[in-house]
Amino acid sequence: MTESKLTVENSRYCGTGGVSSGNRGAGFRPAFMDAGTRAVYLSRFADGRIAPFHILDGLPDDLVLARRTGGRVAAAKPSLVSGFERAGVFYTRDEAAALIADDRAVDRAADVLSV
Repeated sequence: MTESKLTVENSRYCGTGGVSSGNRGAGFRPAFMDAGTRAVYLSRFADGRIAPFHILDGLPDDLVLARRTGGRVAAAKPSLVSGFERAGVFYTRDEAAALIADDRAVDRAADVLSV
């Protein structure tokens, strides 16, 4: 996992619930899951504060493969999957995007029925 991979993912899911700005209002928080251990890590800044977007700098040291000069994470374990946590459950970007799209479809249907 690298920053460039996160950038590609953000571009791919732009405008959907697969990015933080598209699902924050539904209670999703950016997170990473280690596919090998199934452990979930909320996205955090280097100082430990929870981040409102995906960032690698707050990952535990045992997940970090390389750091840049100054300490920023350059690469993390390839088994990390970016996604979201909500109510103790991890959702991949695809899953979060689908849930948000379903919620929007339900909202549109309710609007049509109320007319």
